[in-house]
Amino acid sequence: MILPGAEPFLLPGGPEGVLLIHGFTGLPAELLLMGKYLQERGFTVLGVRLAGHGTTAEDMSHMTDEDWMDSVRDGYAVLAGCTESISVVGHSMGGLFALLLAAEEQVSRIVTLAAPIVIAKERGIQFLPPREISEGLFVPKARRKIKGVPPVVNHTYRKMPLISVHEMLDAIETVKVHLSEVRVPALIVHSRQDHTAAPESAEYIYEHISSEEKEIYWLEDMGHLLPIEEGRELVFERVAAFLQKGLQET
Repeated sequence: MILPGAEPFLLPGGPEGVLLIHGFTGLPAELLLMGKYLQERGFTVLGVRLAGHGTTAEDMSHMTDEDWMDSVRDGYAVLAGCTESISVVGHSMGGLFALLLAAEEQVSRIVTLAAPIVIAKERGIQFLPPREISEGLFVPKARRKIKGVPPVVNHTYRKMPLISVHEMLDAIETVKVHLSEVRVPALIVHSRQDHTAAPESAEYIYEHISSEEKEIYWLEDMGHLLPIEEGRELVFERVAAFLQKGLQET
């Protein structure tokens, strides 16, 4: 059963669509404020729910990175049925799937928000047990309460399946293989103070995608949760300006 408030959301607007993809153990609601901001600027916005998210950590532990990508493909198909064009925005692990979608489907523009190619050492990834003994193991997952966000955002999973971390790492390796296939205009948003997705992740993406129009937008004082933490309005403004630029060029 999906947690109340953790459902996918569709915000009708104009003929240009934006697909929003949340991150690892996250929820569509984490991108709802950004979605409403984009809707107010004329976009039709769909926030997808990745398989195994917004339910239980045990449910998540049975999902693979391909299941998550299939959720993104389903969202793309839904949005394609009601818009003329689609741009894609992904936060954290959702940024990885945004890149994969841009590599395999026709999208107008792509935005990654704190997408992890390199996991920061502070996260202790070096202590992750091997896959063969990670099945059924969970570790506590704490996060501070965030003000001014949908209530469900502060009720995300309080434990993390270690087997799912392996699936996320698999997604990173898949993205590395396909980055050169991304050719659409790209905005890579990252904070220099991100202690989850190491800042060198942004530089790696920039160097390996084939887009002629590409930019890293560095933030100095934010952390990893760019769509919901203090200062998010600056992120919203920059993303909207980038997406609207594409409309002006068509």
